[in-house]
Amino acid sequence: MPDPIAADADRESSAIDSTVDRLDAALLGGNRTLTLRDLAARSGPGVGLEDARLFWATLGLPQADPDAPVFTEDDVAALARISALVVSGAMERHTATTLTRALGHTSERLVLWQVEALVEDTAARYALDDTSARLVVLDNLAEIGPMLEAQLVHSWRRHLVSYAGRMAVEFGDAHASQKPDPTELPLARAVGFADMVSFTRRTAELGPNDLSALVHRFETAARDVVTAAGGRVVKTIGDAVLFIADDVVTGARVALGLAQTLGAELDAEAALQAAGLAEAARGETPVRVGFVQGRVLSRFGDVFGASVNVAARLTDIAEPSTVLTDEVTAALLAADPRYRLEPQEPRELAGLGTITPYLLSPASPRAE
Repeated sequence: MPDPIAADADRESSAIDSTVDRLDAALLGGNRTLTLRDLAARSGPGVGLEDARLFWATLGLPQADPDAPVFTEDDVAALARISALVVSGAMERHTATTLTRALGHTSERLVLWQVEALVEDTAARYALDDTSARLVVLDNLAEIGPMLEAQLVHSWRRHLVSYAGRMAVEFGDAHASQKPDPTELPLARAVGFADMVSFTRRTAELGPNDLSALVHRFETAARDVVTAAGGRVVKTIGDAVLFIADDVVTGARVALGLAQTLGAELDAEAALQAAGLAEAARGETPVRVGFVQGRVLSRFGDVFGASVNVAARLTDIAEPSTVLTDEVTAALLAADPRYRLEPQEPRELAGLGTITPYLLSPASPRAE
């Protein structure tokens, strides 16, 4: 007599295989009929097996057996495009690798973010457990995937044009004859951190849904405040956000906006969505902010430099809902009537020596 449990498992496996096939047809351009060797051979002159293997690895995708048919014609087109730039001499090999790695890293995180959001939405709307919600989302990805792809392309284009516009404004009047200091980091930027106070204690008793809601509220509110004030979010790190701005005044506006607004917004959301839950989900959720003006290096979607380290250390010692900056930045803002700067006791900061922090606050309730 056939095993009904085994039969159910076979039907579920067949359904999942069918879903994957529909996804391949919708997003990969057809069936996976090509091997890694085929991918290399069909991607143009000068492309070898190791080039194909490196391309796949830098996308962050699992390595395939060279003779396993896992690739499609779209994969050939993608490798051919980037390889042609290298073979023609229009781009260095390491640059092509960096561009591909950037796509892989960003795409992986984006897919994770989007799919988890769809799972959470499906579970909430249809009162499903996590596993059931994931199966529903999986079954619908072939239909929703092209829409997500179109939105990604639109967003990427807008951001590329926006970045080009900022570059044109900042460097349009620069002259090639002006030789920069080779020892100086290239970009003058305001950089800062906002860190949620007592994050570990506040989240210790939260379940996965409430923790997800808290982190989502924090990231959403932080990005909204930073963008509205004229800055840009570099990255979020769970309970912290790293931001930059093109000038010191914009940086100050972002920093004060985060300190003054974020806790209140998170608290209001928590009151509406998590009333009656654990103590960690109630009460104020303030942030501490440190920001400085300095020079940074922008690489790999991140920023580096001494000023980033200073901002991080100032965040560590700031009081809840306050902004600390350093003496150099305070001097740049000293003549601006919208801000008040109060020197604090000198502090010894790890790896940086003794620094005199300055408390930044609005000069009046209406200061921007």
